[in-house]
Amino acid sequence: MQTHEIIKRFREHFERAGHTVVPSASLLLDDPNLLFVNAGMVPFKPYFLGEAPAPYERATSVQKCVRTGDIEEVGKTTRHLTFFQMAGNFSFGDYFKEDAIRLAWELITKSQADGGYGFDPERLWATVYHDDDEAFDLWQKVAGLPPERIQRRGIEDNYWSMGVPGPCGPCSEIYYDRGPEYGREGGPVVDEDRYLEIWNLVFMQNERGPGGAKKDYPILGELPAKNIDTGMGVERVAFLLQGVDNVYETDLVRAVITKAEELSGRKYGADKVDDVRFRVIADHARSSVLLVGDGVTPGNEARGYVLRRLLRRIVRSSRLLGVTEPVLPVFAEVVRDTMGQAYPELVENFVRIQQIMRAEEDTFLQTLAAGSRIFENAADAIKADGRATLPGDKAFQLHDTYGFPIDLTLEMASEAGLTVDEDGFRKLMAEQRARAKADAAGKKTGHGDQTVYRELLDLGATEFVGYTDLAAEATVRGIVREGARVKTAREGDIVEVVLDRTPLYAESGGQESDAGVIVSDGAELEVVDVQKVARKLWVHQVRVVSGEIAEGQHVEARVDQEWRTGARQGHSGTHVVHAALRQVLGPSALQSGSYNKPGYLRLDFAWTGGLSEETRSEIEEVSNLAVRKDLPVRVVYTDMNGAQELGAVALFGETYDESVRVVEIGGPWSRELCGGTHVEHSSQIGPVTLLGESSVGSGVRRIEAYVGIEAFRFLAQERALVQNVAGLLKVPNAEVPGRVEALVERLRVAEKELERLRGAQLLSSAGQLADSALDVRGVALVALALPEGTSGADLRTLGTEVRNRLGSKAGVVALFAPDGAKASFVVATTAAARDLGLAAGKLVPSFAPALGGRGGGKPDLAQGGGTDPSGIPAAITALRTELDRAVESR
Repeated sequence: MQTHEIIKRFREHFERAGHTVVPSASLLLDDPNLLFVNAGMVPFKPYFLGEAPAPYERATSVQKCVRTGDIEEVGKTTRHLTFFQMAGNFSFGDYFKEDAIRLAWELITKSQADGGYGFDPERLWATVYHDDDEAFDLWQKVAGLPPERIQRRGIEDNYWSMGVPGPCGPCSEIYYDRGPEYGREGGPVVDEDRYLEIWNLVFMQNERGPGGAKKDYPILGELPAKNIDTGMGVERVAFLLQGVDNVYETDLVRAVITKAEELSGRKYGADKVDDVRFRVIADHARSSVLLVGDGVTPGNEARGYVLRRLLRRIVRSSRLLGVTEPVLPVFAEVVRDTMGQAYPELVENFVRIQQIMRAEEDTFLQTLAAGSRIFENAADAIKADGRATLPGDKAFQLHDTYGFPIDLTLEMASEAGLTVDEDGFRKLMAEQRARAKADAAGKKTGHGDQTVYRELLDLGATEFVGYTDLAAEATVRGIVREGARVKTAREGDIVEVVLDRTPLYAESGGQESDAGVIVSDGAELEVVDVQKVARKLWVHQVRVVSGEIAEGQHVEARVDQEWRTGARQGHSGTHVVHAALRQVLGPSALQSGSYNKPGYLRLDFAWTGGLSEETRSEIEEVSNLAVRKDLPVRVVYTDMNGAQELGAVALFGETYDESVRVVEIGGPWSRELCGGTHVEHSSQIGPVTLLGESSVGSGVRRIEAYVGIEAFRFLAQERALVQNVAGLLKVPNAEVPGRVEALVERLRVAEKELERLRGAQLLSSAGQLADSALDVRGVALVALALPEGTSGADLRTLGTEVRNRLGSKAGVVALFAPDGAKASFVVATTAAARDLGLAAGKLVPSFAPALGGRGGGKPDLAQGGGTDPSGIPAAITALRTELDRAVESR
């Protein structure tokens, strides 16, 4: 049974059982605890946590998930995947244990002819929490499982919580016995390779307190409404139903391996080392395409860093398989063809996806070349010192800075006849992981004690009237100070105020929150910020300017009109620039992030190269033509299907409700899903002035612009600047560029001549310096400090020339140059000195510590630097001492 058919049957089974079919959410959700959605229940967390009422009593979904806890282990086993699909059914206070067990058992055991999966009931086992007698009895009653095939397990295996205070409960897992050829008898408690878990049923019935993530926390009592959260591993069920040995041989995963076989000429299954590389490619290609499809771009932080690692491991594994041509665009096509049926956005956005992956591969190949040079230099220095081990810190630098995983460094070291200090590397990796873990733990605040907001949400959602009104009568529902509700707030207090209705826009969709005030009977509150909690509750952070405010008080909330005017211009301007981008560059130039505030906008978009001046001018002109045309702005409320039929653009990383708001500017010219505030006609945006365009990551560019009065002010400043320059040059404004260009050229010529004269002056001193050499046991030593600011290139040039002037003598030249708080140096040796064992690279360690630095190089020439220029005299003394010792010891 093909994977798409497995998914189809799952959805149909639960839809027939009254479940609302919920499409897979984006892999990116606004959850401070998660980089990516890592379980099927994550999109439903607000309902389980009570942060928002569930819009349905029962639901089903097939959720795309990514887990990246230990990327480097992927491929070493056949069970570990970073990307997988989790099919689940959920009940929000509706059915509980008996129906959850019944619905799962029916689908698993029903014949394939009747729409089920057709698993043999005699090969199925279940586990329950150790004291969950109810579940134990239900497996016998509902499924007819004999007691010997129902096993009890402890809290670490069969009890679930989110790791923070909130809902929790026992769980029950369904296992399939693959047969004696896969392991020992005795059920899941004995062997989880033979007995493979395929489904987990969580009975969310209790509330836990603070404590450990897995155990050592108190159970505070039962939940008022009991919930069901289940998850069936699609890939695991697929490999069982397809009669293959593991998930990598299933239809949707094996296709990538097949393509890798074609490209490499090698066969999967022929070599254990190669098999790991094939599996890395197959898994990471799927994860990467899905992540890029949901708006992640390669970078050096958080989600972007994870994606970059995945992509680079694909390229690296391909190179180790002998593939030299670009691979990421090719593997992306395979993933599109296999996964596009389930996730049509991969097909719709494929041009952008492929562009980003191609750009990252190009970037990495350059990085690979740079890292290889670093490795080769390190290897040469190690061999020159007579050592045979690459230090752990150097291996870690290659990994952390250049993206070289340890296996690539090991292979390169082996080819160079070296070993690697793996223990040192592992220690540094462990320290980095510990820092990352501590940082992640420090950021886990998103699901702390939300009780105060749940109480307020129980009173009803905040009614937002800001699309039509700039002022609104309201009632204070709650006042929060430092996470706790208080009855009143007085002058000088900074608190959070929740109203039953508000005209003030809460920060979202890239738009800053509104500025404004809340007033009542002598009290005035300045609104500092407005945020949404659970997407239903508007929380106003305020400073009490005067008077006193109390719960239940009637107030008036007012938006700062000037602020709103500028904010509308900024947000509508963002839509106009986005539409202009797509018109000029094509539909693949999709917005991947934005920020706007009064008079200013910033827009990130998918593109692989910088824009020419002509292209930027065209985008600016298209934007301003749209403003001049006074295009109508229309808002349409519909559902996601309706929005897709309209061709509305949904933005990456955004989460939408069932009812969505589509903002049109000029009809189909600009049509986006958006909850922001907007102008009524495009002419109200005012002029659009692009400030610049830059790169913010592989395949992502950023445009910044002013709109409205800010654009006027910017242009006025630019005009004044040109006039000032024209006055200084005593030419008309129009002649300024030509005159400046001529001055720059004259300056370039003058600097070049100065550089030539300075070089000639340096070289002219080479003979004098050679003649001034000191005799150290028969070795001519030239060691001195040059004037501050002498460049490294000049040091090398002069050092080489002085060495040449020493001719056939045994000579060592050491030149130093201070430069502010730093110092640089070069050491050069003659052939006769090298015959005495005086290698430049080996002399550096004798004096570099005096400078607080280090360096290295080859026997004839070495260089380096330090952070203590005052140590130059001590360094020269140390070098003389080392020469004296080295010559005497021969």
